[in-house]
Amino acid sequence: MHCVVVRQYESEQDKYILRVKCNKKKWSKRSGEEKLYKYFTVARRMQTNCEYYEEMGEILPYIKNLKKELPIKDEIYMVKAV
Repeated sequence: MHCVVVRQYESEQDKYILRVKCNKKKWSKRSGEEKLYKYFTVARRMQTNCEYYEEMGEILPYIKNLKKELPIKDEIYMVKAV
């Protein structure tokens, strides 16, 4: 529920890739910097003890489906000019 998709811009400002982050800052480096994960990696980042977790159904079938459906390679997106 607190995992959200964000844009991570490449060196060229009109290109970005999609990453997932935790709004509750549960994914962080030792330095305190926030971690961003690829879609495929998120399926492996389950925390068994998260105080913000809200049950929304059976977890294992959901994670199994994520592993099967999420892209393994990054897709590069272009910002559309308005």
